[in-house]
Formats: sequence, C-alpha cells, structure tokens
Amino acid sequence: MQTQTHTTADRHGYSLRFSPFEANYLLLATSQLYGLAGGGSLFLLEQNANGTSTDGQSLEELCRLEWSDGLFDVAWCPYAADIAATASGDGSLQIWCGLDGESAGNQQTPKQPLICLQEHKNEVYSLDWGEKWNYHTLLSASWDCTLKLWDCNRQNSITTFVGHNDLIYGAKFSPLIANLFASVSTDGHLNLWNSLDFAGKPLMSIEAHASEALSCDWSHFDRNVLVTGGSDGLIRGWDLRKMRTHVFELYSGEFAVRRLACSPHSAAVLASANYDFTTRIWNLERGETAQEINAQHTEFVCGLDWNPHRTHQLADCGWDSLANVYTPQCLSGELAV
Repeated sequence: MQTQTHTTADRHGYSLRFSPFEANYLLLATSQLYGLAGGGSLFLLEQNANGTSTDGQSLEELCRLEWSDGLFDVAWCPYAADIAATASGDGSLQIWCGLDGESAGNQQTPKQPLICLQEHKNEVYSLDWGEKWNYHTLLSASWDCTLKLWDCNRQNSITTFVGHNDLIYGAKFSPLIANLFASVSTDGHLNLWNSLDFAGKPLMSIEAHASEALSCDWSHFDRNVLVTGGSDGLIRGWDLRKMRTHVFELYSGEFAVRRLACSPHSAAVLASANYDFTTRIWNLERGETAQEINAQHTEFVCGLDWNPHRTHQLADCGWDSLANVYTPQCLSGELAV
C-alpha cells in the first residue's frame, strides 16, 4: 500500500478533512501535549499534483496557523474554498480564511481567525459545517454537555441544545435529510435533533452503547442509516425507521472506536479509527469482519476522512504526530457504487 505522509513535530493529530473543492488539499487539526495542555496548530497540506502515492512521500505543508489552545476538530466551509472552522479546548470556535495554495504560497494567509465564537464553557470536541439546507450554519458539540447551532455571520449562537448527561464527543448533520442532526456522548446515548426546534430538546434519545459513545456518522446513500462507535469497541448501525435496536454490529476489538467515516463512494464501506492504533476498513456486503486492518500508527488514531474527489482514497491521523493519505488495499481497483 502506497502512502503519503506528514509529520507534525510536537503536535498530535486530532482531526483532518479533505477539501470539498480541491482534490489535493486537506486540513489537519492538532494539539500540543496530546491536547492536555498547550496550544494547537492547523496545517494546510497538499498531495502531489495527480494524487498518486509514492510510498514514503511527504505531503507538502502549505501553511500553518496557531491557536492558544488545542484544536480538536476542523470543518471546511461548503461554499467558500479557502475558509474553514476549528474547535478548541478553550471552548471557542475559530473561522479562518486564506486556506488556499495561492494565498499560502504568497504568505497572505491571515495568522488570526476572521471570527472567534465563544460560548461553550468547556472543550469543543466536534464541529460540523452544514451542507445543502444548512450550509450557513455551524454545529458544535462540547464537553459542557451542550450542542450549539451558529450562523457563521453572527457572533452569538442561534440555539443551545440540551439533552445529554455527560461529555459530547461528536455531532453530525444528516447529508440527506434537511435540518436533522445526530450526537453521541459518554452517557452512551445517541440523540437525534431538529435544528429548527429552538426549544433545543432531542427528537429521540436511545442508549446506543452500554459504555461511552464516541463517534457517529451518516450514510451518504441511505437517508435512514447512521452508525455509532463506542469505547466498548463496537460499531453499531441504526435505521431511523426502527430505532428500538441496532440493525448491525461490528466488533473492532477491546479498545475504543474513536471516529467513523462512511464512504461517499460505496454504500457498504466504512472506516473506523481506533484506540488500538489501527484504522479498519469494513464492507457490510462481505461480512462482519474488517476487510483490512492498517497499523501505520504508534498511538491512538483520532482523525479519519474520505476524499470526495478520489475514489476510495482515505486519510487518517493520530497522537503519534503522523498523518497518512492512502487507498486501502482491499479497495484498490474497485469502482464507486
């Protein structure tokens, strides 16, 4: 398997996202001292021109932006190619601009964010920038047990959502149903919400895992399907039409599933980032066993994303300061479905 890599000395990877506009660009959010103390850095990275990997080749670092606290998540703006938002350990969100090759090459990327949104009382661990119906809104999930919906043109949040009893690790808008989003928490629950319900109460709350629920993602093909991952090492699939119990279950081992990413190229494929230092590739059409286990990291794997422009290309990052871009061997040569 050929891999492009980048090492961020003294910074530990938490999240990375491919650009929705440029196939070769990705953003990497990192923290100092594993996110326990110190600052954070946001890196704009670039693959080589055609996106093909030569094993051991480095991703090019186009620019680096600094924040006074750790950065735990990042999301590109869906309607402006050079704008992105980050989530921080100081409870704030930052909106940055100039995240493109031309600005970075001319050293014109501003060193300070355009806007800093500050309302959460504890770490913001998850961030999602709405697409389609919600393209102007940001969704933040915090360890203060709340979620907030923001209009990126306003300084104050639109709505605060309350319904979890413990730290919230992740929240994602549905890509196929307007105004619907999901969240997971260390209280073990999966909550569903209507972003237009300004009362801020969940539509539904179910116990998704007997232990902490750390990640969730939506299918890009079936509007009713979403997945959750927990500290119990389980990945569970859910169907909005029958939420009393999960519709499938995958076991990734005794360590936590930190992040999940449903493939935008195949309805049956998903990837998981795990605390056993691995990234696993699953194909629901081929059974309940991981089709591939990649052990390229030497610490927790925290970030995971599929490239929407290149079929089956995946990126991951971890606490070992390493970011990788590659196509899993089990998917090499397969067509998008």
